[in-house]
Amino acid sequence: MWNLVKCAGSSGRFMRCCLTSILKLALVILLMAESIPAADLQPSEYKLKAAFIFHFSQFVDWPSNCFANNKAPFVIGVLGKNPFGAELEQTIHGKLVGSRPLAVVEFASLAEATNNCHILFISSSEEPKLPEIVSGLNGLNILTVSEVDNFGEAGGMIHFVREGTKIRFRVNEGAAVRSGLKISAKLLSLASHTAH
Repeated sequence: MWNLVKCAGSSGRFMRCCLTSILKLALVILLMAESIPAADLQPSEYKLKAAFIFHFSQFVDWPSNCFANNKAPFVIGVLGKNPFGAELEQTIHGKLVGSRPLAVVEFASLAEATNNCHILFISSSEEPKLPEIVSGLNGLNILTVSEVDNFGEAGGMIHFVREGTKIRFRVNEGAAVRSGLKISAKLLSLASHTAH
C-alpha cells in the first residue's frame, strides 16, 4: 500500500521509507479522528443515566414479596415522556438482576406504574405533578429516580444532578428505607450527597 517494495534497496533507505509510511498512516488516523465531533467520542447524557439506572438495580435490595413469582422480570419503568430513546433498553439488553431478566416499561400514569415496577424513572414532563406522584408512591417498594429539580427534597430517592460537566447522583436514603429498600454502602459511597 505504501510502496515499501521500492524501498528495499538498502536497510537505511528501507527504515526511512517505513518511518515515512507510519507517519502517513498516523496522519490519516489523526485527520479521521478530527472529523468526528467530540460529542460522538463520549457517551450521551442519557446513555450515562441508563448505565447508572442499571447499576442501581445491582446495588439495591428489594423485598422478595415485591415479585409475583421466581421468574417475574425486574421492571424499570419510565413515567411520562421517555428521554432515553432506545438507550435504556439497549443498556439492559441481555442483563440480569440476580436470576431475573430486566424489562423496560413506559407508563402514561402513576396508577399504571404503582406495583408494576421496581425502579421508576420520573421524567421531567411530570414535574408539575411531582408532589402527587411522590405521595402516591410513598411506602411502596419502588426505587424512584429523576432529574427534576429538588427531587430529593420532595421525597424522591435518587436525584440525577449535573456538577460542572459531570452527571452525578444524590441519594435520599431515608425515603428508600421508608419504602422497604436497602441501598448498599458501595452505592451510597458513590453518591455526591446522601440524605438520611
